[in-house]
Amino acid sequence: MNRFQKLRTKSVFKWVSLNFSENLLKSSKAPFLGAGSFRIRQNPRFYGRKTSAESENFQSPVETSTVDFENVGHISRTTRAQAQAALLEYLHCTRSLQFMDAENMSKNSPFFLEKILGKVKNEAEIGKSITRFLRYHPINEFEPFFESLGLTPSEFTNLLPRNLMFLCDDQVLLENYYILCNYGIARNKIGKIYKEAPEVFRYDSGILRLKLQAYLELGLSQSTMIKAIASSPYLLIGDANMDFVKAMEKLKSVGIESNWIEKHLSEGNYYDWSQMVGLLCLFSKMGFNGEQLGELIRQHPGILLECSGNLAHSLVGLLLKFGFTTNEIYIFFLQFPPIEFGKFYRNFRHCYLFLIEIELEVEEIGRIVRSHTVLLGSCALKRVNSLLANLNIGKKRLCGIIKDNPQELKKWVLGSRVGPLPNLGEDLRSQLQKTKFLSDLGYVENTKEIEKARKLFRGKGMELQERFDFLMKAGLDRKDVSEMIKVAPQILNQSTDVIEMKIDYLIHALGYPISSLVTFPSYLSYTTERVELRMSMYNWLKDQGVAEPNLALSTIIACSDNYFIDRYVNRHPKGAEIWEKLKQKIYSN
Repeated sequence: MNRFQKLRTKSVFKWVSLNFSENLLKSSKAPFLGAGSFRIRQNPRFYGRKTSAESENFQSPVETSTVDFENVGHISRTTRAQAQAALLEYLHCTRSLQFMDAENMSKNSPFFLEKILGKVKNEAEIGKSITRFLRYHPINEFEPFFESLGLTPSEFTNLLPRNLMFLCDDQVLLENYYILCNYGIARNKIGKIYKEAPEVFRYDSGILRLKLQAYLELGLSQSTMIKAIASSPYLLIGDANMDFVKAMEKLKSVGIESNWIEKHLSEGNYYDWSQMVGLLCLFSKMGFNGEQLGELIRQHPGILLECSGNLAHSLVGLLLKFGFTTNEIYIFFLQFPPIEFGKFYRNFRHCYLFLIEIELEVEEIGRIVRSHTVLLGSCALKRVNSLLANLNIGKKRLCGIIKDNPQELKKWVLGSRVGPLPNLGEDLRSQLQKTKFLSDLGYVENTKEIEKARKLFRGKGMELQERFDFLMKAGLDRKDVSEMIKVAPQILNQSTDVIEMKIDYLIHALGYPISSLVTFPSYLSYTTERVELRMSMYNWLKDQGVAEPNLALSTIIACSDNYFIDRYVNRHPKGAEIWEKLKQKIYSN
């Protein structure tokens, strides 16, 4: 296509976007692209079966959707067939809709059909009952029409015209609808276009046809445009289509033809063509020539099409943060491994988060990412907690294994069998320390009680002793702490920082003495948010005079939410409202 033709075609896009005069439209006799054009009759409710059948020849065959009636309600096949036949007869013979439209509406509007069935009672002659009902109760034809286009009732309820019931009263909508049908867009895909780009169905006569024709003049096939429009209806409105044109021209310049694009487009996806143009320009700036860029996209279409290139943008950003140079990123993409790009990105991101979760040093994470980028994108790792349990090790040892040999990650992918690693001297020392700690609490070695206690107390023996000693330093004597641990062993499964924070809140915010932990050690097991919410609500109820003063801390904190609400919150008419406000405020902080 020469330069003059390109400029002429681009000017058409801007021209048809304007609300030009009827005289200009009348002077434009451009033929329709595809099967014969359709001219809407001015009084469709008065022409009969023969005229409707003749008009079918103007429309290209369009696949209709097959709707799953099982999800709507239990309707027997016989009942469904009779109801569809009655609705078809009403729409085609009584309302004079074209046969293909009437058939599509009757077969692909199960929710509407169920609503009609709910209004008739004669199950023996359901067809006659529906016919009789429709004779005296005209329906809103836009409901089965929109549903047959692939929309659910919840999607089209707000799209229904306020003052119209009959399709023939909206000639503008029908004309644009038939243009899309004749172009080859499946009827059950048109609903998405109506939902996302309703302006298309308000175009004056001829505008939509010219927009579609302009795309063909760019050299794009009709089948390519059908998939592109079905996935991105906004291509038919405003100037947004110019980004699509730029993307097509850029792809063509690197050797990618429209048939490749058609093959890899998915009608169920949404594409941001301006973002894709930006990605193509980014790769060009990195150093890719046309041949290299075309080959990269052909081999890995997901780089361009996954989230409209957003995943590729994100991966480039991550690599830059880890210290990659532009040239290194260029080489990386030149040698991209034979794996689906979206899968590679998800694996890479999960591995990065995995290394953070096991608390590997930042410098080590950067080193592994730079030296084993392909490895990280090729491994779908197990979850950290699951892996640690299977290996029977802690995070520190896991970090050491990865630092020594990152290739070990390959052994821990999803679906692989992972067995426990042999104990090292450090693990053995930890077990001995834990046994000594439990013995000091009064547990007898080699008994079921001490084995059960080992499972209850998580952490190394040294850590458990440190937490025990911290409670003593906070102002409790050894005997009291020992009794507290036996009553609520889970309190030692928290770090000393967490324990310190909860004790500080107990004393300084709530005003309770440290000795209150002796009678209610489980306080340390509850989150600070839970305690603050319960105590704030209790204090408010106390101020309102509906709660007893001086209730025990355990009474307020330990009960379930349902019990607390029933027993205390609901005592005051505004209790539930205050409870929700406090919850929102405390948990949002």
